[in-house]
Amino acid sequence: MKEKISAMPYLIWTLIFTLIPLILVIYFAFTNQSGEFTVNNFASVSAFAPVIMRSIILALISTLICLILAYPLSYYISRQSKTIQHALIMLIMLPMWMNFLLRTYAWMSILEQNGLINKALIFMGLSPVKLINTQWAVLIGMIYNYLPFMILPLYSVMTKIHKSLIEASQDLGANSFNVFYKVVFPLSLPGMAAGVTMVFVAAVSTFVISRMLGGGSNILIGDLIEMQFLGMSYNPNLGSAISLVLIVISLCAIMLMQQIDDNDEEIKDMLL
Repeated sequence: MKEKISAMPYLIWTLIFTLIPLILVIYFAFTNQSGEFTVNNFASVSAFAPVIMRSIILALISTLICLILAYPLSYYISRQSKTIQHALIMLIMLPMWMNFLLRTYAWMSILEQNGLINKALIFMGLSPVKLINTQWAVLIGMIYNYLPFMILPLYSVMTKIHKSLIEASQDLGANSFNVFYKVVFPLSLPGMAAGVTMVFVAAVSTFVISRMLGGGSNILIGDLIEMQFLGMSYNPNLGSAISLVLIVISLCAIMLMQQIDDNDEEIKDMLL
C-alpha cells in the first residue's frame, strides 16, 4: 500500500505531462480544423519527405561519428584508475553544465565567415570556407552536443568488464583483435545500444541546432513541427501528424536497439 502511495506523484506527473499531451497529438493528427476525422494530414506529410529523409540521414551520420569517437575514448577511460576516470568524466560532462543554446551560439561564432576557423585558415594563407548555414555545420553541432550521450552509456558498461576476462582470454592465446571482437565488443553492446538510441532520437528531433547553424535552407523535421505550432504557417493538425511520424521513427530506432540488446543477453550468458 505504501509503495502505491509513494508512486502516485510519478503517476500523476506521467499522466499530465506525457499521456495527456500524447492523446492531444493523436487527436489533432486525425482531425481537421473543424474537429472532423481525417487522414489528409498524413497525406500532407508526404510533401515533406525530403526534410524527413535529411533528418534521418544527418541523425544516422552524427550517431555513427559519435559512436566512432566515443567507443575508443570510453574504453580508454574505463581502463584508468578511479581518480583519473572521475576526472575525465568530469571534463566530458563540464560543457553540459552550460545552457544548450549558449553552446550552440559558441559554435556559431566559431563557424561563421569571420569565425575562428576561417581566421586560422587566413592566417595560414588559405582561403576561407563557408561553414555556417550548411549541413556540415548542423552535423558538427549534433556531434558536439550529443557526444556525451554516447560516451556515458559506453563508459558505464565498459567499467563492468572485469580485467580478469581480458587476461583470461589472453592466457588462452587470443590476440588483441580476438580479445576485442569476442570479449570486449559483445559485452559492450548494451552500452552501445543505449548510446545509439539516445543520440539518434535526440539528433533526429533537434530543431535548435538546425535553425542556428543550418540556416533556413537546412531545416529538419523538428523545425517543421515548430513552424506548424509557433511559426507563420500555424497548423497544429499537420504539426501533430508530423510529430506522430517522428514518434514512429524514434520507436523504430528504440525497438531495433532493444533487439540488439536482447541478442546480447544470450552472448553475455555464453561468455559468463
